[in-house]
Amino acid sequence: MTIASEIGPQGEAIPAGLAWYCVRSQPKHEHIAAAHLARESDVEVFLPRVAFKRATRSGPARVTEALFPNYLFARFDLIASLRKVQASRGVGGVVHFGYRWPTIPESVINDLRTMLGDSAIHVIPNDFAPGDPVRIIGGAFHGLEALVQRAMPGRERVAVLLEFLGRQTTVELSRDSVEPQADIRQKLAQANL
Repeated sequence: MTIASEIGPQGEAIPAGLAWYCVRSQPKHEHIAAAHLARESDVEVFLPRVAFKRATRSGPARVTEALFPNYLFARFDLIASLRKVQASRGVGGVVHFGYRWPTIPESVINDLRTMLGDSAIHVIPNDFAPGDPVRIIGGAFHGLEALVQRAMPGRERVAVLLEFLGRQTTVELSRDSVEPQADIRQKLAQANL
């Protein structure tokens, strides 16, 4: 049941009091929007971020990005703070459908916080298990796909089975030279099911 303290132009109820809303940021400015919104005394911000390794031209690099690109969550009173939130640096707007401003249930925010842990950035481990599909990033085999045969955590290496020149070959590589094939967000979702 929505408690309304105001009625919108289409006769819809506008939620009263604090609620979680989905805020769209400007591209690649989630952290800037979150920092500026966090300075407001009447706005609570939740920006789930993940850190992982990604292939670059110069080899593997650790990157940090928002779990939901271009989106973050903010808890505020829609009636009292909407204009202030929308005018904050880095914010593109608050997600709405016409005159309807959907709220995010508190339980969803709590579930996300539980899943990601207490730190501001959730580090996705680069653990490999036999049979995991990987892509080689860097070196002579850059861009080739392989399957993990075994992980050697003490030596920070993995043995991969790779098809090269028409035959299958086992190669030992540095753990930093391979990355999982699965999309990082899919891997996070599977790890927490």
